[in-house]
Amino acid sequence: MGTLTIFPVPPVRADRSVVGRAMSLAPFVGMALGVAGSAVFVAAWAASGSSLIAAVLAVGTLAWLTRALHLDGLADLADGLGSGKPAQGALDVLKRSDIGPFGVVTILITLFLQVATLQRAGPFAWAMLVTAAATGRLAVTWACRPGVPAARPGGLGALVAGTVGRGAAVATTVVTAAVVSLLALVAISPPHLDAVSALIGFAQGSPSDHSGPSIAAERVAVAAADVGVRPAGLLYRLSGDSRLSVTTGLLLAMAAGLVSAALLRRRAVRRLGGITGDVLGALVETATTATLLAAAVLV
Repeated sequence: MGTLTIFPVPPVRADRSVVGRAMSLAPFVGMALGVAGSAVFVAAWAASGSSLIAAVLAVGTLAWLTRALHLDGLADLADGLGSGKPAQGALDVLKRSDIGPFGVVTILITLFLQVATLQRAGPFAWAMLVTAAATGRLAVTWACRPGVPAARPGGLGALVAGTVGRGAAVATTVVTAAVVSLLALVAISPPHLDAVSALIGFAQGSPSDHSGPSIAAERVAVAAADVGVRPAGLLYRLSGDSRLSVTTGLLLAMAAGLVSAALLRRRAVRRLGGITGDVLGALVETATTATLLAAAVLV
């Protein structure tokens, strides 16, 4: 919590054993951040009636709760990789406090994609956001496994590199996937549809008549069409097939986020010689954004 969020925690002697356990638990910190962002999204949507405003505030909340450190790491890595310099020169670019054009453009595109996918998701935005935030931190867990070196002898990268065993990484991934599957079941349950229907009715200034899941689903689909969500993705039946479809969609989105982060990690290791704190931050934002984008397409 102390490393990945703004929340204060008591000081801990951070030896490699403690750090390894911390990095194994990183996805669960991501889930907490996703829940906070989702609460802001739901509240803002209810208050404003605009899913775009809600998406902007939710993404802003995640940036605030993390001190924008991950976005800063993404910008620094973009500048370093885009500089065309040898490894040491690129590492020097990462250490600079200013942000160059590569970093600015990368941050803008990343934030635009996150906002656009959440805005398009409508009633599923909260489940997508929790999944994406957890996947972003799961990418850090896998980046800290043995075989991934540190680019420098000091710094956060050197402290966490190789501290998470493969078994711990696999166990954390399985638990995270189980939580994502549970989110999918909740997202398409009749109580959730009724709650979303009431939310949409409140945002539009009309009372809910509690006519049941079928009316709720129809209202959700109509409101989603108004904000650009594909109605076909929401006019579902509460059957085993639909449950499997949404669950599979979120799990595949999670896999897409992890693959994208793995590709970036591989590029960073080849280019810089290993991972740094900036690389870890870039992995968080890359996996988060890729998960949201894949979920918007699949779910």
